[in-house]
Amino acid sequence: QVQLVESGGGLVQPGGSLRLSCIASGFPFTSYGMSWYRQAPGEERELVARIGTRGTTTDYADSVKGRFTISRDNARNTVYLQMNSLLPEDTAVYFCVRGYWGADVWGQGTQVTVSS
Repeated sequence: QVQLVESGGGLVQPGGSLRLSCIASGFPFTSYGMSWYRQAPGEERELVARIGTRGTTTDYADSVKGRFTISRDNARNTVYLQMNSLLPEDTAVYFCVRGYWGADVWGQGTQVTVSS
């Protein structure tokens, strides 16, 4: 069974940091690029960051460049999203997604709320 399970969300003050994790199972993790998307209330889902199979290729939305870092540990079948200097507009449900150019499997999402 293909599965993506996110963790690490929560409530943080503006300027704070969080690290999201996503554990993958049920498919050959090293064969797939991985992505993080987010969806704020009333908004469309948007791509936040993506990473290639070996972790050497990454891409970021302009809104998070310089603040967020995507990485992966292929030995642990895990992809991470380190989020620094968080802003209230980063508040959203964050989804771990299988794929780099496409998105065919989605996790259940984890809520990130940035508020004082």
